[in-house]
Amino acid sequence: MTVAVAHQVSPTTERALTEAAREASFRDTRLAVIHVVDSLDNDIAAANEAGISNAVQKVLAGAGLAQVPWDLHLVAGGTEIADVAAAVLEQVGQVTPDLLVIGARRRSPMGKAFLGSVAQILILESDIPVLVVKSGK
Repeated sequence: MTVAVAHQVSPTTERALTEAAREASFRDTRLAVIHVVDSLDNDIAAANEAGISNAVQKVLAGAGLAQVPWDLHLVAGGTEIADVAAAVLEQVGQVTPDLLVIGARRRSPMGKAFLGSVAQILILESDIPVLVVKSGK
């Protein structure tokens, strides 16, 4: 069993990471942190891994969830919405979690009508349950 969280550096993602860690703790399982980067050469991967690991540890410790075991999955996905969502879904297929946790920010009705979002694609195309954590006001 695993709980996965789609991660990026943002306040919304911190809330999603906290909720994902709570779910992993509740289920007594591991947390898979999926982070999409533009490309994965060795130098970029090492720098991202160090920075993201520190950020994840800080959020988990601040939430009292430092004991939750977790793994970081860096995946190359580019910058386009569809590419990022596809990269997350592909990694979800490899990790095979029981739950995917994502963060979502508030969008206007016009924004919803004209602009796609990674969250929307993940919700619609995921084969596993998706827990959406809204950003604060």
